[in-house]
Amino acid sequence: MSLRTRTSLRLTAATVGAVLLATGCNAAAKDGDSDQGGEGKAFTLVTPDPVAQNEFLKLAVGGVKAAAKAQGGSQKVFQSSDNDSRQQNVASAVDAAPDVVALVGFEFADIVAQQAEAHPKQQFLLVDACTKKAYKNVTCAVFREHEAVFLAGAEAGLLTEAKKVGAVDALDTPQFRRYSEPFEAGAKKVRPGVSSRTLFVGGQSPFNDAARAKDQAATLASGGADQVMAAAAGGNTGVFQAAKAVRGKGFQAYGVDANQCPGNPGVVVDNVLKKTDVAVEKGIAQILSGKGGTTVSYGLKEGGMSLTGLEPGAAGSKCLIAKPANKDVLRRVEKLRDDIVAGKLTVDDPAA
Repeated sequence: MSLRTRTSLRLTAATVGAVLLATGCNAAAKDGDSDQGGEGKAFTLVTPDPVAQNEFLKLAVGGVKAAAKAQGGSQKVFQSSDNDSRQQNVASAVDAAPDVVALVGFEFADIVAQQAEAHPKQQFLLVDACTKKAYKNVTCAVFREHEAVFLAGAEAGLLTEAKKVGAVDALDTPQFRRYSEPFEAGAKKVRPGVSSRTLFVGGQSPFNDAARAKDQAATLASGGADQVMAAAAGGNTGVFQAAKAVRGKGFQAYGVDANQCPGNPGVVVDNVLKKTDVAVEKGIAQILSGKGGTTVSYGLKEGGMSLTGLEPGAAGSKCLIAKPANKDVLRRVEKLRDDIVAGKLTVDDPAA
């Protein structure tokens, strides 16, 4: 499940501008809303929310564009705003009968199940979720977030001065504990004796309550935590605000999904990256090769999860981990990553 944070991404305004804002069946038919590729394959991506500044969804857009380019085909992107528009956009996509309809988010699980049964010849790619029942025409791409979170926790363990770390999760569920329990485990792996505490946003708007997230982060800071994992979705802005409020006292944060460092200078150490672009592009290729109808898990080994600090161009990321003083920290984290990829180190999955 994505936390769908909103930060900067290396996509141009032209790329975003080419995206179709569709809220119903009629909007899907507008001209100039897609990249055309002649007689090649056709792909449609449906998002659960407007792309706007949602970096998780921007990556997915990049993935479908890359797939269209690789296949010499065309792509369309339908942006939704609520459950009604999600259903309408999926119906519009299916009516056009593209080679693959790709969808991002758990919100589409039931919709895809219904459409897959009604249209058995239509191929679907569901990213970051899966249907309860398996279908031959539904391919799922899920992520092992806990692996990269463990690495972020290792950074926190190596950087903490107070030997206290923490996490702010949107909800107290196994899925969201993938962003807190491995963080604690990673910290303790490299720094025995580190203590950890997790607080939850909850309430009526657990994914968008920046004020509540800020309060929870401030509570962790007042308890001595100087390294905090921000896993509060849209509420992450509140966590970063709390970090800025006590900056100088050692409270540093960790972002999710994309690079949240540029928008929060001097606050964010690193980010747990979930590469929806990789999942979309590889998932489409998998379907076209005749290997659809399965669930593929993307982790460190497959390149579906990573940290900003471990990516090319990290030096210009504006993340604290990129400072020269943290070179040794990154070397140790790289070794842990390599051990996980090689199967020498296993990270427990709270959602298993």
